[in-house]
Amino acid sequence: MANYVTPQESALPSEADLPAVVDDRLRLIFTCCHPALSSETQVALSLRLLCGLTTSEVARAFLVTEPTMAARITRGKKKISTSHIPYRVPTASELPARVDAVLSAIHLVFTTGHTAPSGSDLMRRDLVERALDLARLLRTLLPDDAEVEGLLALIVLTDARRQTRTNSDGALLLLSEQDRAQWDQKAIAEGAALVREALRSRPAGRFALMAAIAAMHAEAPSWDETDWREIVALYDVLLIEWPSPVVALNRSVAVGIADGPEAGLAALSELASEGHLLGYNYLASTRADFLRRLGRIDEARLAYLEALELSENDVERAFLMSRLNELGD
Repeated sequence: MANYVTPQESALPSEADLPAVVDDRLRLIFTCCHPALSSETQVALSLRLLCGLTTSEVARAFLVTEPTMAARITRGKKKISTSHIPYRVPTASELPARVDAVLSAIHLVFTTGHTAPSGSDLMRRDLVERALDLARLLRTLLPDDAEVEGLLALIVLTDARRQTRTNSDGALLLLSEQDRAQWDQKAIAEGAALVREALRSRPAGRFALMAAIAAMHAEAPSWDETDWREIVALYDVLLIEWPSPVVALNRSVAVGIADGPEAGLAALSELASEGHLLGYNYLASTRADFLRRLGRIDEARLAYLEALELSENDVERAFLMSRLNELGD
């Protein structure tokens, strides 16, 4: 973990002042998430300076270029210096204003670990474990916050499938190919209970909704018995709460399964003008899969080649290459 020590840290309150905050990383994430900084800068600084992610990894998480992210981080650090923002634990009354940015930072740490942006391994377990630990600590600090419950549920439910994401040879397995008997049932039960608690709050927040989608997958007896129309409906609500291009892409995947690849491709076409997704490998690979299923082989081949060019994770690249080879010459 990167250290970012400032003279102001000597003024941090004692543990007795806020005993629930017992982890330095969580304390410092709250410190970075100061309201004087933009929300994106808060999260970027947390990921870069406190969670050990490289500038390139942070840029990928935000779907921006590395130079753009480097400039954003530099501006954030300058803002902290020129505005004399103190590095201290927020008081109880200040915590609510910073929670959303902290949740976003922990979520992005988890997603970066769940599927590593580059390298020979599909996952980075260190980041997954860090995110899980921080989410549990945050729930200890804010036990009645529905979005904190939602984030913890999302991480627990998603990570419950970790043992089945690759086969014995290390090759990527799709959700439809995974042996659900090997999923962590204890974790699924914990996550499902957290989802139920999080959804009691109205309106449901983005992390509670994402956790509800994860629960739909985790509790379905099989791929064929998954209620994909309900998943699409949850994505529709999530897009209202959080109009993210990645959420829209994930919704397109669900539409393509619920209503067929033609419908999925139509949903993808609506994202064609979304600048944030230009150069996003999952957009290209999703389009390739829909085209493959429709028998549009030449177009699918081009889309797989594009996805390969944009992917830097060796496990994902091997999967894309296998799909490309299946198409033939």
